[in-house]
Amino acid sequence: MASPYKILTLFLLLLLGASAEARDSFACDPKDATTSSLLFCKVSMPIAARVKDLLGRLTLQEKVRLLVNNAIAVPRLGIKGYEWWSEALHGVSNVGPGTKFGGAFLGATSFPQVITTAASFNATLWEAIGRVVSDEARAMYNGGTAGLTYWSPNVNIFRDPRWGRGQETPGEDPVVAGTYAVSYVKGLQGTNGDRLKVAACCKHFTAYDLDNWNGVDRFHFNAKVSKQDIVDTFNVPFKMCVQDGHVASVMCSYNQVNGVPTCADPNLLKKTVRGQWKLNGYIVSDCDSVGVFYNTQHYTSTPEEAAADAIKAGLDLDCGPFLAQYTENAVTRGLLNEAEVNSALVNTLAVQMRLGMFDGEPSAQPFGNFGPKDVCTPAHQQLALEAARQGVVLLKNRNPSLPLSHLRHRTVAVIGPNSNATITMIGNYAGVACGYTSPLQGIDNYAKTIHQMGCVDVACVDDKLFSGAINAARQADATVLVMGLDQSVEAEFKDRTGLLLPGRQQALVSKVAMASKGPTILVLMSGGPIDVSFAENDARIGAILWAGYPGQAGGAAIADVLYGTTNPEGKLPMTWYPQGYISNLLMTDMAMRSSPNQNYPGRTYRFYKGPVVYPFGHGLSYTNFVHTIASAPTIVSVSLDGHHHSGNTTISGKSIKVNHAKCNKLSVGLQVDVKNTGSKDGTNTMLVFWRPPAGHWAPHKQLVAFAKVHVPAGSQERVGINIHVCKFLSVVDRSGVRRIPIGVHDLHIGGVKHSLSLQAATLGVIKT
Repeated sequence: MASPYKILTLFLLLLLGASAEARDSFACDPKDATTSSLLFCKVSMPIAARVKDLLGRLTLQEKVRLLVNNAIAVPRLGIKGYEWWSEALHGVSNVGPGTKFGGAFLGATSFPQVITTAASFNATLWEAIGRVVSDEARAMYNGGTAGLTYWSPNVNIFRDPRWGRGQETPGEDPVVAGTYAVSYVKGLQGTNGDRLKVAACCKHFTAYDLDNWNGVDRFHFNAKVSKQDIVDTFNVPFKMCVQDGHVASVMCSYNQVNGVPTCADPNLLKKTVRGQWKLNGYIVSDCDSVGVFYNTQHYTSTPEEAAADAIKAGLDLDCGPFLAQYTENAVTRGLLNEAEVNSALVNTLAVQMRLGMFDGEPSAQPFGNFGPKDVCTPAHQQLALEAARQGVVLLKNRNPSLPLSHLRHRTVAVIGPNSNATITMIGNYAGVACGYTSPLQGIDNYAKTIHQMGCVDVACVDDKLFSGAINAARQADATVLVMGLDQSVEAEFKDRTGLLLPGRQQALVSKVAMASKGPTILVLMSGGPIDVSFAENDARIGAILWAGYPGQAGGAAIADVLYGTTNPEGKLPMTWYPQGYISNLLMTDMAMRSSPNQNYPGRTYRFYKGPVVYPFGHGLSYTNFVHTIASAPTIVSVSLDGHHHSGNTTISGKSIKVNHAKCNKLSVGLQVDVKNTGSKDGTNTMLVFWRPPAGHWAPHKQLVAFAKVHVPAGSQERVGINIHVCKFLSVVDRSGVRRIPIGVHDLHIGGVKHSLSLQAATLGVIKT
């Protein structure tokens, strides 16, 4: 048995942030005289010069073994092996082999799944979560249990409601996805110039949004995408991530785009990501995707050709063994030269140096003081709760039925397969949470509960447990049904076949609502949309909440909303379609725009005009907000660069190519007054939609800005909105060229519309 002194010493070590497995320096150990004096160890030298020196010391055999995620050690240069693959989608995760929990790091703060956090429409929150995740990642790295390269976030467009990985994304809107990417990446990487706190990665580039549907899987899928949709939709968040977020990495995807594997496409990687967007970092393959395009897609005749094609296209790092196995032979056969291998390593080694991995002891570096004391802190867990609160969306509130009353609703029947959920709440790509508050536990803090599952699990294959649930509803003052999905229904490599609640869930909800003595509230957990038209139309179901996958504190957040401690402010980041939407819609059809002649409905709120269960941006509050535009321009003059004219016409008149306009600082400034006319304090999530002049190129409408403002009951706040004309008031033509339509543009904020006229001018002035 340990002595009291030893126990106290261990406790103090943990308290101070020390770890029994503290990480030694990755390279350039000052205690190793044979390596510490090498040129690449000189912190005062420019990183480019340090990388050049290191490359000159490596053999070809060593170089090719550094092209893969489990990079080898080079002992003669003091370099340790490194595992590049770590994940931090919404908290430090142990999905990748680079991160392990145990010892002083038993868990990490598990924030809501991204689709839930996106519903907050709060870029400040997204960046704050990134900062917390990187604090915990650095702490675990210092403790020897994690890496510094995190392959997150996922910023693919949630194009089809059946997609199993839609839960990982910020939703269906490219501007939201791009803004999320920029904010989260800044939080992860820090803002210390070229130095990195951790290295983030925007994935999966590009047009990647099918896992396994109707016999078509992501390894075999060839996404046939128009130039218009690539530029207008699929590439938008990646471009923003690289250019505005300065992300350190981009991951290419498994699928082909127009017949070429993304990880072997120089137009996508070398020309676009690195050339046009100026990526300062490395490009990594999705795991084993180089092997996939050789073995599964049969894109090349030999593995050496596959290795050469990937590196020549601009791939720098292979998640998987393929490049380590075949690159040397590719060089020997003349398919590749060593200079091209060097070019790949320049990008990965530079990122490692920007992370400080060649700077000697971690403890002497800017983030060297992070340790166990910085993981699962009360402040971090409070932010997880706040994120969950902001992500809950109130879909329906009849009469109103919510919030519940402490006085009238003292006994609550808590029913459903997700009623006492824990792991379900954190979704996929999650780690080990600090702890959980299930919905049942959350409601327990407000009322006496009667708990009945109703269904054994979300599959809900029979009604054997219905009677207990119905009896509970008859006894209680209010009934809360926590239903929905989990990873058995929607997941990586598992797309849904339908949009309805699984199994007998709908029958359980309806029967319980019929029997309930008090108000019936339906709470839904899911990553994707669910057709709950039956509940929306059922007068006995008073309210519906969507909680997504709300993270470790999800149950507390749900209860806080149910009882009005939190006034809901979330908005849906994706359209909720009726089941009929997908009846004749192939997931493999990538077109965004509708085609009435072919009975093709179009995708996302931007291009689909049919019936919905709930529209993108829908979300109710316990109070009422009224918007008034206090000031806004009515005429905006777009100045040309002097060498071009706006002669090309569209259906709506004339347009100006964005690259012919003087775009710098050309923006529309609005001042909007938000008045809370209700009786409860609340936060207004203000969405600004734009309707361009009618034309074939344009979406029906497009979100161009969003903001949050807290407004006490009966008071008013003014919000400033700035909309960059070239970025957000432009459309993409069929050739993939972005243009500013000349004519009348409408902006919609709540129930208010403001029209402004965009005109071509020789001087870029904005008139009011």
